[in-house]
Amino acid sequence: MSRISQRFEQLAAHNKTALIPFITAGDPDPEVTVPLMHAMVAAGGSIIELGVPFSDPMADGPVIQRANERALKHNTSLRDVIGMVHRFRERDRDTPVVLMGYLNPIEALGYERFAEMAGAAGVDGVITVDIPPEEADDYLAALRAQRIDPIFLLAPTSDEQRIKRICDAAAGFVYYVSVKGTTGSARLAIGEVASKVFHIRKSTGLPVGVGFGIKDPESAQAVAQVADAVIVGSVLVNQIESLADQPDAIAPALSRSISQMRAAMDLI
Repeated sequence: MSRISQRFEQLAAHNKTALIPFITAGDPDPEVTVPLMHAMVAAGGSIIELGVPFSDPMADGPVIQRANERALKHNTSLRDVIGMVHRFRERDRDTPVVLMGYLNPIEALGYERFAEMAGAAGVDGVITVDIPPEEADDYLAALRAQRIDPIFLLAPTSDEQRIKRICDAAAGFVYYVSVKGTTGSARLAIGEVASKVFHIRKSTGLPVGVGFGIKDPESAQAVAQVADAVIVGSVLVNQIESLADQPDAIAPALSRSISQMRAAMDLI
C-alpha cells in the first residue's frame, strides 16, 4: 500500500478529511522549500503537493505562474525538486509528497529515469497536467514500476465516460478541479462540487480531492464535507509572493493559514 493510501486510511479512521497544501518548489528561493514543507506538515498538512517549475504552466493562473517565474530565476530544475524531496525525507518518512507539473521536463529526463529518481527520493505521486491517459501507457508503466501513484485531473466538464477513463488510470486519489478555468480564477460553487464528487465516486473507490477556488477556512470546511481531500494552492502561493523579500516570515504565515483551515475542517 502506498503512503498516499495509508494516509487516507489513517484519516478516515479518525473521520478526518485530508488537507493538501501546494507550493511551487524553489519559490521564492530554493533554500526556503524544504523547511516550508516541514512547517506545512506541522501546521496540519496531510499530503504535500510540490509544484515543479515550468515556463508555460497552462493550467495555472497568474499567481502560480509568477511563482514559477520566481523559481526559474534560480534555475530550479526537475532534478532540484527531486533533491528537495530527498532532503525532506531525511526528517519525514511518513508524509506523502506529490509532484505537480508538466510533461516536458519529464520527457527531457526520460520516463524511466524520472521514475527511478523520484521513487528513490521518496516521491509518492505525480500529477502531470498535460498528458491524457490515452497517451500515457509508457509513462504509467514507468511510474508503477517504482510504486508511484499517477494522479489525474477531472474537470467540471468531464462526462461519465471521461470520468471512468480517468479513474481507471489513476491511483492514490483523483483530483477534481472544482472550477472552470485556471487556478485562482473563480468562486467555488459548493452545491455543484458536491454533485460532481457524488458522480465521480460512482466510478472509483479512490479518494476524491477537490482543488481550485479554496481560499479560506470557510471554503475549506465546506469542501471537507463533500470530498476526501481539500487541496489549497493559490492563496498560499499568494502569501509567499507578498513575503518574497522576507523569507523568514513565510513559514509562520503559511502555518497560520493551514492551521486555521485544518481547525475549520475538523469541526465538521
